[in-house]
Amino acid sequence: MGALLRSPLHEIHVAAGAKLVDFGGWEMPLSYPSGTVAEHLACRNSAVIFDVSHLGTVRVEGDDAVELLQGALTNDLSRIGPGKAQYSHLLDEADASVLDDVIVWWHPDGSIDVMPNASNTDRVRTAIGGRDTTSERAILAVQGPEARQKVAAALGDGPASVPRFGVATFEWDGVSGAVAGTGYTGEDGLELAVPVESAPKVWEAVAAAGVVPAGLGARDTLRLEAALPLHGHELGHGITPLQAGLGWVVSWDKGPFRGRTALAAEKERGLSRRLRGIATEGRRPPREGCQVLVGGQEIGQTTSGNFSPVLGHGIALALLAPEIKIGADVAIDIRGQSLGGKVVKTPFVGKARPGVGVGSPRSGGEAFRNGSGRTARGDE
Repeated sequence: MGALLRSPLHEIHVAAGAKLVDFGGWEMPLSYPSGTVAEHLACRNSAVIFDVSHLGTVRVEGDDAVELLQGALTNDLSRIGPGKAQYSHLLDEADASVLDDVIVWWHPDGSIDVMPNASNTDRVRTAIGGRDTTSERAILAVQGPEARQKVAAALGDGPASVPRFGVATFEWDGVSGAVAGTGYTGEDGLELAVPVESAPKVWEAVAAAGVVPAGLGARDTLRLEAALPLHGHELGHGITPLQAGLGWVVSWDKGPFRGRTALAAEKERGLSRRLRGIATEGRRPPREGCQVLVGGQEIGQTTSGNFSPVLGHGIALALLAPEIKIGADVAIDIRGQSLGGKVVKTPFVGKARPGVGVGSPRSGGEAFRNGSGRTARGDE
């Protein structure tokens, strides 16, 4: 194995006492001394900043860029245009498995950045062509209900005013960057793409405005509360968009795309399993890869699980038999011990309906809030 890649912000993380781990071949911060739960709650109640420079960027340009991506990805770029972002999937041609889920930034100048997960950049570039520009920029994600006001205080109104799913350029103190109204927490927020050499300067300015540094541990618990899929868990080998409850990301009207035939066949015959949310009893966290049982019979397996800092109990996502409905009582087998739970509506925390609006995967989302700072549940 080769040496781990490092973010342009690596020295800042080290100086801050971050716990660093291998994430998709990158040495990235899992948490800072305040801890994952504190970082999680800071995002729900104020604002945090994540270093997500490990995400890939593949730049696609030219007159045929849109046509090329239309034939490769599931979503329909004609629904948006320059200055907009869109979530999409790259499918396996044979069985419609999700090879990767990506966010597409369509810049105002017409160029398009496709952003894969860390370990899938080469796979995506092979499928769509383009140029890997990951090493040329850093990505900073500022998330939370106060994200925009704090970014405005740090960097000015330009980057803070981009709408949800919008993409724009900005200039600040000699730094030229791009910003999108996207994220992966279930909260409103922004993702900033800045040149490598400018990343520390931008990070420090945002942190100085009162934004809390947060690691990938909190990013994972936040996305789980929002019931957002993670590749390798809710998406990946053998898992299609339809099984994951993400049929909205598939445009059947735009014409051919990679994996369409296999996906249409699954749609015609019906699903063999469906992604559901499970709320468990007590503080013990469920984990991925556990059997889910009803009456002692296996009905599926968990794909992700953890303790919810907002709800105060365990939560899990699981691929279950399609006949299992909301409200069903289940048991999760954790190393031979049974953990009781109930199939519930998702997201666990935040607004309803992942999709074209709030709460969509890797998009800006804004949670319902009440006086206690807790969030209301919605339906999937």
